[in-house]
Amino acid sequence: MEVGQNGNRRRAMLAQINVTPFVDVMLVLLIIFMITAPMMEKGVDVALPEIENAPNLSAIKEPLVITVTRKGKIMVGSNQVETAAKLTPVLLQILSERDDKTVYLEADKEVPYGQVVKVMAAVKRAGVTKLGMVAQEPEK
Repeated sequence: MEVGQNGNRRRAMLAQINVTPFVDVMLVLLIIFMITAPMMEKGVDVALPEIENAPNLSAIKEPLVITVTRKGKIMVGSNQVETAAKLTPVLLQILSERDDKTVYLEADKEVPYGQVVKVMAAVKRAGVTKLGMVAQEPEK
């Protein structure tokens, strides 16, 4: 305690905030986000056809992947396209910004062949000359 000029006692103000609990909470949140972030990057769930010696798509740097889901949804990366007819302008815009004009098509094995052909035709109309079909190795 301090004694003022008039002999009155004044209390010294302590204005400190304990940040240790705050730092603890932030570290726990950081760990939670680090663990859950890779789980959130999973792509569209597609049951790919199984073939021997299937090419490895993960070895390609930034592939442009078009996905046709079991329910018939058409996805370019993680963005949904309404119909195969609207796929061509979307691809034209994406490919204008890319050097590599290769496109990979992954279609669920339950999707009717006619719908896959419509998507392939839309890709061809966009000027793509290299279209890769994605499959997976059979489980042993």
